[in-house]
Amino acid sequence: MFKKILIANRGEIALRVICACKELGISTVAVYSEADHDSLHVQFADERVCIGPPPSSESYLNVSSIISAAEITDADAIHPGYGFLSENAHFAEVCETSRVTFIGPRPEVIRLMGDKDQARKKMAALGLAVIPGSGVLGSEAEAAAEARRIGFPLMIKASAGGGGRGMRVVHSREELSQSLSTARAEAEAAFGSPDVYLERVVRSPRHIEFQVMGDSHGKVVHLGERECTIQRRHQKIVEESPSTQVDDSMRQSVGRRVVEALEEIGYTSAGTVEFLMDEDRQLYFLEMNTRIQVEHPVTEMVTGLDLVKEQILVAAGHPLPPEWDRVRLQGHAIECRICAEDPERFVPSAGIVTGLHIPGGPGVRVDRAVYSESVVPPYYDSLIAKLICHGRDRAEAIQRTKRALEMFIVEGVRTLIPLHEKIMRDPNFEAGNFDTQFLKQLMLPDEMAVMSAQGIAG
Repeated sequence: MFKKILIANRGEIALRVICACKELGISTVAVYSEADHDSLHVQFADERVCIGPPPSSESYLNVSSIISAAEITDADAIHPGYGFLSENAHFAEVCETSRVTFIGPRPEVIRLMGDKDQARKKMAALGLAVIPGSGVLGSEAEAAAEARRIGFPLMIKASAGGGGRGMRVVHSREELSQSLSTARAEAEAAFGSPDVYLERVVRSPRHIEFQVMGDSHGKVVHLGERECTIQRRHQKIVEESPSTQVDDSMRQSVGRRVVEALEEIGYTSAGTVEFLMDEDRQLYFLEMNTRIQVEHPVTEMVTGLDLVKEQILVAAGHPLPPEWDRVRLQGHAIECRICAEDPERFVPSAGIVTGLHIPGGPGVRVDRAVYSESVVPPYYDSLIAKLICHGRDRAEAIQRTKRALEMFIVEGVRTLIPLHEKIMRDPNFEAGNFDTQFLKQLMLPDEMAVMSAQGIAG
């Protein structure tokens, strides 16, 4: 077992990893930027190292500073959390060279699955259905020819990234050239690569993902699916498990194909295989995230398992427990991402938290790093907490989420709590009748006008 783990991240996920390490008896090292000096993950870690100024490019994305921090503290492993360097194959290679264990898949697997075009081709070859699309585009003429073959509307997507960046919906040939140029520029800025490809737009889609875990002994298991359909700007804000659209038969058949595919490529650690579901309930492979997900707690709530602890154990060479083959989903869980944003415009809201009340009670979990008088800096992702509620069924989970949201108070910065309350009260959400356009349909006309003006809606 590792003696000391450095957490190359910040916020609630850094604190979540520290909790897992404490239960395993492992010492922890927090790295932090100057803006995060007073953060909870810094306070609760056994050791702490400042790695640079506030901009993430000079701190949390600074590979040499993080490796130096691991060396001076004698850490024998690094947990990257999610975001930042968690899916950076180069960082994983540097960890190997520095003889520090990277808690995640092997660099070559990260690189394969991180290239969306290559991942689609590999998963198709291994038996998973993929959305019709193109390879990485060269010239504009090639893009036009591929667009004619695929048909409009279509999606331009960054080959090296995700999270909605480098992504554009194109409805006609006239829009293609400008959209292609914009998507390439965004992809270059966000991921260091301008490569993009085309994909047919799935009408009225739902976003379904399967949680997986693999060990270094050749075993991969799946832990059921999560519904992540409710999104803004192609970024999830509500997740739940199980999905109302996936029955036991589909769960087992798709899960089996996912496991077989990942065993073939030698996948290790936690990961998520993402799909789009069309109106006929056909699942198409979308991409794979080779890391722990923001929404992993909903799977933990319905399985009773600790995914972060298991990540650490398999990275240390432990086999997956035999009982993980027989995991069954119990009840229903819903996660609301509490982001420090204006709930009407989705504009980040930085500042000092002047008042805070965290809800509790049966079936309620809150993962957070925010506290009263803490600073929400303007430099990073706006997520400040995650509310996860579990019930015996979906109806009870929704009721507990409503109750918890009413009792969740954050003062000093604006948050998405009012929006989540609106979602939970919506009859279509309660009935499970929604797709990825749900949030646009929920927003009031004046809110939609503001979003359109900002280029958010479209």
